[in-house]
Amino acid sequence: MIADVLHFSFTVSDIEASIDWYTRVLGLKLVHRQRQENEYTQVLVGIPGAILEVAQFAVPGVPPARSTHMLELVEYVTPRGPAFGELATNSVGCAHLALMVTDIHERHARMCEQGVVFRNPPVAITAGANSGGFACYFHDPDGITLELLQPSPARARELGIP
Repeated sequence: MIADVLHFSFTVSDIEASIDWYTRVLGLKLVHRQRQENEYTQVLVGIPGAILEVAQFAVPGVPPARSTHMLELVEYVTPRGPAFGELATNSVGCAHLALMVTDIHERHARMCEQGVVFRNPPVAITAGANSGGFACYFHDPDGITLELLQPSPARARELGIP
């Protein structure tokens, strides 16, 4: 039985730059940092000699359920992995993280001013559970796809979002 979702993780090229971007641009809260340079980690990731820098983030004002964080960013200090490259959204293995917001149009404008590259402006959702809401895809500094989703007012009430 799966009991819950603990966190989501991305591998990044520069942990310091990513910490700055995820806190400054997205407004996430850095809750923990650690260097993982031990045998357990090497066995877990399946990479002999792996040394990782890890940063864990929470959404401010959202109480944690089962973990102190919802997003984990990892830089492989050694050995460095290959560059991410440019994956299309429909590439097998390409993932994204959706962040629920209440101010998508203002946030989109503010993030554009900060140089964030969006794949599209907020798009009206016309079908499915989030019909009546808006969503847009954008990229972090490593090209990782992220999504902003603003539910419809009715859906937000169902979810208990102010």
